[in-house]
Amino acid sequence: MIVEEDTFSDKLDWSLWRRMLKHAVPYKRLLAGLSAAAIIIAICDASFALITRWAVDDVAKGEDAFTVFPYVASYVGLAAVLALGVWSFIIFAGSLSNHMSHDIREATFAKIQQLEMAYFDHRPTGWLISRLTSDCDKLARIIAWSFLDLVWASSLICAISIILLFLDLKLGAIVLGVVPPLVIVSSWFQKRLLLSSRQTRKYNSFITASFSEGLQGLKTTKTFVREAANLKEFEGLSDKMYFYSVKNAIQSAVFIPIVLTVGSVAAGGVLWVGGSDLLAGTLTLGTLIAFIFYAGQFFEPINQIAAILVQLQGAQAAGERVLSLLATEPTIFDKDSVMERMQKAPVNESGLAPDGLPDRIGTIEFRDVTFKYAEGDPVLKGFNLQVEPGSTIALVGASGGGKSTIVSLLARFYEPTAGGIYIDGTEYRERSLEWYQSHLGIVLQSPHLFAGTVLENILYGRLDATREDVESAARMVNAHGFITKLENGYETDVGEGGNRLSTGQKQLISFARAILANPEIFIMDEATSSIDTETESLIQSGLNAILKGRISFVIAHRLSTIRSADSILVIDKGQIIEQGSHSDLISQRGHYYALYTRQFRRETEASVLDRVGV
Repeated sequence: MIVEEDTFSDKLDWSLWRRMLKHAVPYKRLLAGLSAAAIIIAICDASFALITRWAVDDVAKGEDAFTVFPYVASYVGLAAVLALGVWSFIIFAGSLSNHMSHDIREATFAKIQQLEMAYFDHRPTGWLISRLTSDCDKLARIIAWSFLDLVWASSLICAISIILLFLDLKLGAIVLGVVPPLVIVSSWFQKRLLLSSRQTRKYNSFITASFSEGLQGLKTTKTFVREAANLKEFEGLSDKMYFYSVKNAIQSAVFIPIVLTVGSVAAGGVLWVGGSDLLAGTLTLGTLIAFIFYAGQFFEPINQIAAILVQLQGAQAAGERVLSLLATEPTIFDKDSVMERMQKAPVNESGLAPDGLPDRIGTIEFRDVTFKYAEGDPVLKGFNLQVEPGSTIALVGASGGGKSTIVSLLARFYEPTAGGIYIDGTEYRERSLEWYQSHLGIVLQSPHLFAGTVLENILYGRLDATREDVESAARMVNAHGFITKLENGYETDVGEGGNRLSTGQKQLISFARAILANPEIFIMDEATSSIDTETESLIQSGLNAILKGRISFVIAHRLSTIRSADSILVIDKGQIIEQGSHSDLISQRGHYYALYTRQFRRETEASVLDRVGV
């Protein structure tokens, strides 16, 4: 399985996190509340040692008037404010995390809907699912809670630094002097943690993709008894994720204790120097106790920042992937000229499309169309074809000849590399993409139904259709009969992917869905190749009504289904090698004649064998 991976920076990218933080900007009130709660908590944390200092120094004076009540009241008051602050930041951070997770996931899904088909050629479903699920959730949690911790930690460091330097400049310098070594240690670990966490996220995506592919191809796996081989492949991916996960955990486990050790050195230095000053009478006992407390407490926020850096490094891979997806610009989109016409076009004027041009599709013309996929030689080169209104065009030929590419270009899933496709004389890239594709009806070889009822799946073709419209479309393709015999008729649940229905039933529903949309261009891409002859005959009997008055492109597996086409094109290596009606091509006794007679002979032999019971 080959997955196209993007290349990212090997350093902690603060610009990336600034861009991610923009997703929190719409929730300024939550950010303000979060910041206020973090600052209040930091001030409370820094104040406890000061109260202890004052209490110890007052006791050390030995005055009879000493009373403990003010200090107890101060401790209780600070504890109450601290509890309120913690409660507030949990509320604010939780709300911010949920809002951002919702927004990022929605933006990611919206982007996936906009991207062209070429984007998905090398990106498995599981690869994309991991972006929409684990990556989005991880980013939302990191941004909300890490923002809180950063504000709290930086506020506490500032507060403690000011207090330390104010109480005693020399001891304060000892505590603050260990910060540069911590910066060096952090930078050394930063790159290694980032690389191992990125590899972990990478193989997590591969595992998700493999798992999704394994579920989709479960029947094929069992048919070819590939369970053991698939498990071995999966174990290979899982082992690699395990290796990098453990490596990342070990790096984190070494990093944090180093920070704590450096903090202990600072506390020891304070005790040594401060103890000498205490004995010399230049430092009070309360101040020394406060310094020892602050020396330990000072490294708690630094330790927290170090942990946040570890988390950011671990999540940066997810951030890079999500942002790269969000930053991906569709290569198939409405041009500026189209957007300008849409802004100037009269609203709801009869006969005009939203882009200000006629709301109809008459003739279609391929002019010198050349097309190649990302890799390889051109599939089409100098392809020309003109289709008149209401014509049915059949495409036949060997696999890989370019038939599906032609209809994919027609549907604007891809666009020509050179040349153009013209709708009534206007190049179709000068028309609104949404308007154009809303006039298409497409039935593929492998029908896809969404989880839900039969009615909902047919309505997918036109959401504002009535029940009568739905039933009329079903009758037109001869699907109404089998639908009414289902357990709940049109309200029957089709299951995930339509797995409760046969392939033929799913295909009939997909035909009804396409017809309900009342398209001007109808495309059948080998739509009858994977169904039984009985279902095919049902479709065939309604096909004339389906195709009447529409421009239709039919890629046919069974040549008997296209005999009534207005024009049959024999495609080979992206070129039209024969063109004409069924009778014309048969009379020419060329490539089409050979294909048709060979297939007719096979079907006749199969029919005879069935009758005699062989």
